[in-house]
Amino acid sequence: MTIQDIKDKGLLLFECISGSKAYGLDTPTSDTDLKGVFYLPKDQFFGLDYVAQVSNETNDEVYYELGRFVDLLCRNNPNILEVLASPEDCILYKHPLMEKLHISTFLSKLCKDTFAGYAHSQIKKARGYKKKIVNPVEKERKDVLDFCFILEGYSSVPVKEWLKNKGYAQEGCGLSSIAHTKGLYALFYDIDSKFSYKGIVHSPVANEVSLSSIQKGEKEIAYLSFNIEAYSLYCKEYKEYWDWVANRNEMRYQGNQQHGKNYDAKNIMHTIRLLQVAQEIFRDGKLNVKRPNRVQLLDIKSGKMEYDQLLVMADGLMQQIKRYAIDSDLQDIPDKDMAEKILVEIRTELYK
Repeated sequence: MTIQDIKDKGLLLFECISGSKAYGLDTPTSDTDLKGVFYLPKDQFFGLDYVAQVSNETNDEVYYELGRFVDLLCRNNPNILEVLASPEDCILYKHPLMEKLHISTFLSKLCKDTFAGYAHSQIKKARGYKKKIVNPVEKERKDVLDFCFILEGYSSVPVKEWLKNKGYAQEGCGLSSIAHTKGLYALFYDIDSKFSYKGIVHSPVANEVSLSSIQKGEKEIAYLSFNIEAYSLYCKEYKEYWDWVANRNEMRYQGNQQHGKNYDAKNIMHTIRLLQVAQEIFRDGKLNVKRPNRVQLLDIKSGKMEYDQLLVMADGLMQQIKRYAIDSDLQDIPDKDMAEKILVEIRTELYK
């Protein structure tokens, strides 16, 4: 099923403009995001081929099956609550039966967890973004030898430096583990090529050191330490960084580079917006999609505020949400019985 199928077959219940244009935060380069609600033909709904959600290839048009939509409303999903609370000038189509769904049925103190919780995850994401910008990972990947060191007295020397100073090749080295130690090895060297040592690593892409059979009576020439925890952490960070580079929105990245603040400004703007919406829900009992502070939010998006200042603002909003939630008249959780009753009424009318 496609979005066009939904419209062609008369299954559309609701359609609205969402995203920046609904928030009043659009600029000349903003895309038009659409969200909608549909229902399935009776045979398909009662059969095995249930479709919960349909979207286009870029996911800027997303339509939810009626049951899925109501379920997400009961979970106080921020995006779905905003769809139900869409400003009149953003609603493109509304079936009369959708009038049965009122935002007051669903707004609850769960919003403290869903709105603020999502915002918290976005702040964490923004911190990770800043870390990637400030601490880029070199494209040339380090190997196990970069995390190996030779013990010398009370200090240590990188094994690559030690091998160079000695004129040794890593392939001529043999390692033997030392009982009751972790990451520490006795190192032997095959000066006369008499032994078939496996080297410190058996190949440049190895993820661990190699152990060799050492002839009895051979004397170690050094002790080697392999910091496997640091190597594992590096491998994880290397993969995360270069996966991020491969998948990032290049236009958005370049925009962030232009303002020079080293954070994802658009992400932070929507985080602050979300927290302000949650604050109003608990303070006023209303969900206002259209934002009255367009200038402030667009200033954040354009990088006119410092990163640490924004984190302080976000933290202050979270604290206010917690305080307002204590005295709020909102229901603790949505009335699922009422929501289900409304859902059944709507389906009954649709399938008459």
